[in-house]
Amino acid sequence: MATKQKVKRFKLKQNIRTGDTVLVLAGDDKGKTGTVVAVQLDKQRAIVEGVNIVKKHVKGTQEQEGGIQEMPAPIHLSNLSLIDPKTGGATRVSRKTVDGKNVRVSKKSGNII
Repeated sequence: MATKQKVKRFKLKQNIRTGDTVLVLAGDDKGKTGTVVAVQLDKQRAIVEGVNIVKKHVKGTQEQEGGIQEMPAPIHLSNLSLIDPKTGGATRVSRKTVDGKNVRVSKKSGNII
């Protein structure tokens, strides 16, 4: 019989959040930018508006028409980089405590994001 193993759960640091502007680093849409619509932290993926568009077959209902619809698919967080608001280029993120709160700081410009 297989024994149950304990799975370690840990809280992931969220460097990319909903509403951020990001740059795609890898894949078919490499070099494109877009805003983050949703973040799935448990799967380490994000949905970016206008990037990684896939076609999905949808069955029709009384409310909506069926057919082939285009929608954005999730992208792994490792393939995304945050865009620095000051320089406009991709940047890494560090954390700093300001007035008792943890804030995200751009590694390139040093500005709070």
